Amino acid sequence: MNPMDISKYEKLKALSNLPTPKGVALAIMRLTQKEDASMAELARIIKSDPAFVGRLIKAANAVNANPGRPVVSVQETLVVLGMPAVRNLALGFSLLSQYRDGACKGFDYANFWTASLACGIALQALTLRTRAAQAEEAFSVGLLARVGELALATLYAEDYSDLLRSAAKNRQTDLAGLESQRFAINHRDLAAAMLADWGLPGIYFESVRAHESCDADVFREGSREYKLTQSLALSRLIADICLAAEAERAAYMQRLFVMGARLSIEDDDLTQLCDGVVREWREWASILGVAAPRVGGFNELARPSAELARTTSEQEAEATTPLRLRALVVDADHAVRLSLRAMLEEDGYEVDEAADGQEGLHAALEIQPHMLLTDRAMPHLDGIGMTRTLRATRLGRDMYILMLTTLDEADKLVEGFQAGVDDYLVQPFDQRMLLARLRAGQRIVHLHEERERDREELRRFAADLSISNRRLEEMALTDVLTALPNRRYAMERFEQEWAAGVRNGRPLACMVIDLDQFKQVNDDHGHDVGDAYLQQVAAAIRGAVRREDVVCRTGGDEFQVICPDTGLEAALGCAERIRRAVEQTTVEIGPRRLKACMSAGVAARDPSMADVDALIKLADEGVYLAKRQGRNRVASAQQSATH
Repeated sequence: MNPMDISKYEKLKALSNLPTPKGVALAIMRLTQKEDASMAELARIIKSDPAFVGRLIKAANAVNANPGRPVVSVQETLVVLGMPAVRNLALGFSLLSQYRDGACKGFDYANFWTASLACGIALQALTLRTRAAQAEEAFSVGLLARVGELALATLYAEDYSDLLRSAAKNRQTDLAGLESQRFAINHRDLAAAMLADWGLPGIYFESVRAHESCDADVFREGSREYKLTQSLALSRLIADICLAAEAERAAYMQRLFVMGARLSIEDDDLTQLCDGVVREWREWASILGVAAPRVGGFNELARPSAELARTTSEQEAEATTPLRLRALVVDADHAVRLSLRAMLEEDGYEVDEAADGQEGLHAALEIQPHMLLTDRAMPHLDGIGMTRTLRATRLGRDMYILMLTTLDEADKLVEGFQAGVDDYLVQPFDQRMLLARLRAGQRIVHLHEERERDREELRRFAADLSISNRRLEEMALTDVLTALPNRRYAMERFEQEWAAGVRNGRPLACMVIDLDQFKQVNDDHGHDVGDAYLQQVAAAIRGAVRREDVVCRTGGDEFQVICPDTGLEAALGCAERIRRAVEQTTVEIGPRRLKACMSAGVAARDPSMADVDALIKLADEGVYLAKRQGRNRVASAQQSATH
């Protein structure tokens, strides 16, 4: 993709009416830009807005790795989410509150926000699975992915309204192209520029800019940028399905599964994930006061169209009550159709009719009868041609087809069976013989129904098992006390970042943090106080790192920080910022006020290192050096070696 022209954005920004955060959100953004910002100050600002507190706690519980202990306080929320995610959530919620409507008559503000909300929730769910980004930040990225459209509607209300009407009238799909012609900038570039200006990391705003072109070769397949961009595009599609007219939703499913396959997500897993997104979307919509139309299960959309109208309760009822069979009679002779209808209705069938093969084909695909009775010879499309076409479709494979013929010729009958006919009956026929043949077919129909119920039960079981496995996996990778990733996650992530750095020639740094005299805290005050101490210090560390850094608790009082795309000097500066944040933290535990301090060792990958273990070992040496120099400091064995 072409580089973004920042100068165009700066000119628009000078107009002073771009969407911007206000109130508490603005205060949070200003605070988090300070290097010495503390969690205590952030908590005080957040508590001034009760509505934001509720939304924040809801967001924290959505990504909480320990669902048995729900998040209930602002302090716990900051530990779970971290300062960058809180900042981004404040930004998104502020814009949603301010721009629920506007002067652009052609812009559907309500639809924009409910779709953006669904996109944010979907991206969070996908990144929990793909680990392409921090899930707590992904929600905000999805929520703001289309903010460029909102900005153009705000800047050029009347002109943008005309452009949207023209695009809809001409069914113009290249909205960005029309925007560039009219305004010399499009919503994709504008959204990316705004997110960059608000301080979101480059991987986020570049994915926002690229995701509408996800079919093009924008990022290298398998890279983190590729996964995030594909995840965002898939999230937009999930949102589109949620808001599409009921009759149109099923048409999106093939595209959904194609995009899911790019992220190595199986169809059943993806539909289960989407169902979870819909449930979460409706909960969030209630909290935020936006509309969320009722959406059926994605598993339902993936089935043949006849299944779409059937609810779970109806399916369960079918398992215990007799199935009333549907029959379709296709014959050019009106008298024959009337005669067959009378026989079948007397035997308990629901009956529909068609006068030729073409009409019969459309009727069969629409109503999906259990039994299809067709004359062999008909105008437009004969019974054999109609049968062959039906058998080539998914919907027509399970129908029981009885062919009526006046000729008992072997060649014609063989042709019929080869086309997919189940049985035949020579006219004129006896009513008892017809019904007997159909009752034989009923056994096959019931077997098909039982098979489908078994398949559905297996799909549900597999989906439930998949959810349980993912929850167990999350728990296995998370430290229960601090809600930070644990040692196992740290080693997996280190290996990923190491491989990416070697492959792309990117730097990688590591910090090992050891709390000073933590054993004395436990000895003097007990393990309960020690646990609370660890939680609050962990929150301080997490709040002080950069957005791209990953903080993990790897031992009792030991933490590691993974710093992608970072050299030694930058990592030392980041470590010093963390040290100051911990030093300035007053750990409050009931009436007790405890001070904290830490020693940190920093190392950066160099060509002499064979693997991740060598990098971590060198960072460990830095910790020992810091301890020997008097504690409460940052040191690097690499830096010492060069002096």
